[in-house]
Amino acid sequence: MRISFSRSTTSKFNAVKSVLRLTFTRNVRCTDCTHARSLQLIDPRFRCSVAGLSPNMTTNSMKINTSGKSFIKIADDDKGYHLDQFCIPKHYEEDLERVLIPEGLIYDRTERLARDIVEAFGTEPIVVLCVLKGGYKFFTDLVDKIKVINRNSGRSIPMAVDFIRLKSYMKPESESYYQNESSTGKIEVIGGDNLDSLTGKNVLIVEDIIDTGRTMKQLLELMAAVHPKSVKVASLLLKRTPLSVGYIPDYIGFEVPNLFLVGYALDYNEFFRDLSHICVINSNGKEKYSIKD
Repeated sequence: MRISFSRSTTSKFNAVKSVLRLTFTRNVRCTDCTHARSLQLIDPRFRCSVAGLSPNMTTNSMKINTSGKSFIKIADDDKGYHLDQFCIPKHYEEDLERVLIPEGLIYDRTERLARDIVEAFGTEPIVVLCVLKGGYKFFTDLVDKIKVINRNSGRSIPMAVDFIRLKSYMKPESESYYQNESSTGKIEVIGGDNLDSLTGKNVLIVEDIIDTGRTMKQLLELMAAVHPKSVKVASLLLKRTPLSVGYIPDYIGFEVPNLFLVGYALDYNEFFRDLSHICVINSNGKEKYSIKD
């Protein structure tokens, strides 16, 4: 069989070959993502495969902090996305200011975190410990993606799961309390197996958001008392707040501004957990769903 091409078709084919050649010869470095500096990209406007964002974005970009931990930074002046661009439950339409992180971006970032976790633990068995309630959505997606890697790659890690809830004995002193962080006070672990069952094991704690960091530091102190083999923390969000005690988790999805966030299991008085995207609540939403005396 002989296949012939017209002149116009041949020209287009040659153009495609030229583009493909450029893809592998032109070295455009990602200005923000250290991991991507060795990648050869055809155009800096293309997405960085590691950061998951355009290499030259000036607002949201991949950052490597002084401890070597990477995350996607959402800038303080980030405008997010208009609600009309996404499917928002009708009962929340008047209660939100904007979408800050779409569900799809959360999924992609979670997939990368899952890969990093598998690479870090190697073939060591781990216990993935979910901090309820807010952490359940991120926990579920992260575990699912680790399971996919286990099925489809040459290396996998044996994995068990457990769940705990944290109870604080202090009254809320600020809005940050509702983001699963109290500003002061002691905590108690409730639910799940006794922490003694974690002795000698590799533990990965999964949390939705680190606000001040006080609650997580106290949990880690409780964990240390039962002598696990190792403890790592994966948090979808790390908030930039003046109330922070400086704690930084081992795995971070996004560093976010000091905003009140809801959705993707983040709640305000148990509402908004059914919202798919991470959004900024407005004053109307705070008033509507506030606890009435």
